[in-house]
Amino acid sequence: MLTGALLILAPLFLGFAFALSNRRLMTVIHYTVEGLVYFILALLGLSLGQMEGLLGQLGTMAGQVSALVVVLLVANMLGLWLFHRWAPLDVGEQTGEGRPGYRRLFLAGLKPLLAVLVGALLGYFLFPELPLVDDVATGALMFLLFLIGLQLRNAGLSLRKLLMNRQGLGIALALVASSLVAGLALIPVLQVPWHQALALASGFGWYSLSGIVIGDALGPAWGGVAFLNDVLREIIALALIPLVITARPAMAIGYGGATAMDFTLPVIRSSGGLACVPVAIASGFLLSFLSPVLMGVFLSFG
Repeated sequence: MLTGALLILAPLFLGFAFALSNRRLMTVIHYTVEGLVYFILALLGLSLGQMEGLLGQLGTMAGQVSALVVVLLVANMLGLWLFHRWAPLDVGEQTGEGRPGYRRLFLAGLKPLLAVLVGALLGYFLFPELPLVDDVATGALMFLLFLIGLQLRNAGLSLRKLLMNRQGLGIALALVASSLVAGLALIPVLQVPWHQALALASGFGWYSLSGIVIGDALGPAWGGVAFLNDVLREIIALALIPLVITARPAMAIGYGGATAMDFTLPVIRSSGGLACVPVAIASGFLLSFLSPVLMGVFLSFG
């Protein structure tokens, strides 16, 4: 599994090594990444649909997803609350002007679920024996990570400034630490070895990564569990951020995980104000790097 871990990490760091200045090319990369995400999620669903005894395992998977979501939510909120107590971020009173359409955001959050569902139906009814699905998904994921590395390097963000952002760094580390504690607490519930539990807890909302990486290592059922856990984090974050960001900004930003620098950033900006934006970008950026690193390291113990 160490080789597999290197295959996960190498494309990300390779992409981060290239500096690009062509805006048109970066636009093409952006849309390619978006298309690849849904393609990979459809392949994850296809693998699920091809799994023997899928219908009989749905109840077990639902219980595993519920345990992950609830325990991670409680642990993350506690860890982020403690960080807020230690280093509070005051965002002041917000006017509520320019708030994004939450209905549109929630519908966008459901798109990944739809992609997996379509793939699962195709795998179950039309292509139960389609070969090389996992190999194609792995290749697509490696290409996706390379492109994401390019995006992170060329997003106009200084890695040094991001690492020097005390609030963003602290929020990211608080989320990581509390997630790993939750992963250890889930070992008897999920009935998996410690390294697998920690890998499952290390998605930080990056569902397209966790679903395929965990699926490749532990099978399509666990890949589906990892995906659902992380996509539900994103959906919960959309509802949670406006409620708590004024009083507890660290909790709102941190629970968004890796999505704090992209998908949930408009909600963070509109609900928390400009003061939250650099913190959210720093936290989301660091978690986007730490997620594949930690999953690769933990899965290498298998």
